[in-house]
Amino acid sequence: MLPIMSISDGSVAGGLRLLSLFIGVFLISMGFGKLGWFTDSSLLVAELRGWWGNAPALSRWYIDTAAMPGAPLFARLVLFGELASGAALVAGFRVRLAAGVALLMVLNFHFASGVMFQWAYLTNGYGLPVVGGLAALALGALRLPFSMSR
Repeated sequence: MLPIMSISDGSVAGGLRLLSLFIGVFLISMGFGKLGWFTDSSLLVAELRGWWGNAPALSRWYIDTAAMPGAPLFARLVLFGELASGAALVAGFRVRLAAGVALLMVLNFHFASGVMFQWAYLTNGYGLPVVGGLAALALGALRLPFSMSR
């Protein structure tokens, strides 16, 4: 059977490495935007309350039972998670693990806000491009060029 397309391992790895750099910078930028969360978890609580009004019932249940009660811890974990996973992706350190952790955080936010249940999710720049990029890195980023963990 003939292959449909032949792509060298180097070009795929190079593309994934570039993707890890871009998504890493994105996550670091998002983390810097949440620096205030470290000392004031009420900022996360305010965001959760804003989502609650427009979220579907399942997301509201999640906000009420998990996110709001855990906000003091989650505010710090999200900040640390975005900065650490972003830095790991930029440095090329444990890219698959960092991308997997970041993917879970992003999906958690998308679920809590209810945005993933809306048609507009398909055209939201924070939606499928970020989820798809992180999923590609979590599944396929092994021995990338210019990485610490080659």
